[in-house]
Amino acid sequence: MIISNRHQHIPIAQRGVGMIEVLVTLFILSVGILGVASLQFVSSFSNSDALNRSQSVMVAQQLSERLRASARLSLIGDGLVVDPEYFNPDLYNFGNLTCATSATDYNCFCLARPAAIPDCNGGQCSAAEFAAYDAYEASCSAVSTNPTVELNLSCDDNNLLDAETCSTGSRVSIILSWPVENWQNIDRALNAECNVAKADPHDCVRLDVVL
Repeated sequence: MIISNRHQHIPIAQRGVGMIEVLVTLFILSVGILGVASLQFVSSFSNSDALNRSQSVMVAQQLSERLRASARLSLIGDGLVVDPEYFNPDLYNFGNLTCATSATDYNCFCLARPAAIPDCNGGQCSAAEFAAYDAYEASCSAVSTNPTVELNLSCDDNNLLDAETCSTGSRVSIILSWPVENWQNIDRALNAECNVAKADPHDCVRLDVVL
């Protein structure tokens, strides 16, 4: 009897991971990480815009309440007016103050009340002094979270013939504006009211008040 030996070929199981699988995995992981990073980048911009806007809305409301508290009866017409010093642009954004260091406006002027600003906490101030004090307090609140914010107060006087700087029934506009940047090459839809006499794109909050 002849016995033949047949060699059976048993497949050997592959062990380990090949280079191609590693590269594919790294590529997929890199794409995922880039997506998360982009999302964080967009989220940071959105959070910054929301913080600037909410803080500016609060400052505008506070200043409007200060205007109402300082309003007096007009000596010319029927209604309320505020002292004309409220519309002095030098009182806002620390235009009447100087800083000896390169610190931010908040650190330079707001950590301690400058000597040039009257202390009206006790209520012992004239109408003009209240205007300077309120403008200073509002300016400090504006730059507390964003040092680039600018505060402006203006009046659309409805009677240029009387002696009042802002006649009764006139519209007082409180505007807080700050520079903004485009991200991901997407242009912002800019508001024309926020970019009057501005070289760079700005966003803003505007509150109109009639006393």
